[in-house]
Amino acid sequence: MSVETEEKHKTIFLVEDNKADIRLIQEALKNSLVPHQVVIVRDGVDAMAFLRQEGEYADAPRPDLILLDLNLPKKDGREVLAEIKADPVLKRIPVVVLTTSKNEDDIFHSYDLHVNCYITKSRNLNQLFQIVKGIEDFWLSIVTLPSQ
Repeated sequence: MSVETEEKHKTIFLVEDNKADIRLIQEALKNSLVPHQVVIVRDGVDAMAFLRQEGEYADAPRPDLILLDLNLPKKDGREVLAEIKADPVLKRIPVVVLTTSKNEDDIFHSYDLHVNCYITKSRNLNQLFQIVKGIEDFWLSIVTLPSQ
């Protein structure tokens, strides 16, 4: 009889088009104590194909957490959020909007669409690292996520 002792790797799905932000978020997650992989797509169309395991993403893992930018090419992050939360298969995956937008309409609209958390990115590197560390601590260590 074997006992499974290895913790399951969490999959963080980062939907972000800005290369600098991608690099910084990856760097901030590098020292995570939670075993994880970061999967990245850079537009909303690819995000939905990945989540629906369509085309080149047929074997894509189901993410444990989605970090979603609002201002994306091809399909806006607001549309992506609406589609995720309207889909009975995807709606339980926690979505954290991580954006530069401080627009009140974006905040209200995101919560109207049942976003789990709305966070404004900081342009200060240390603050951005603290934000990402806080997301990691809360969503991957403290919160009990639904099984897939």
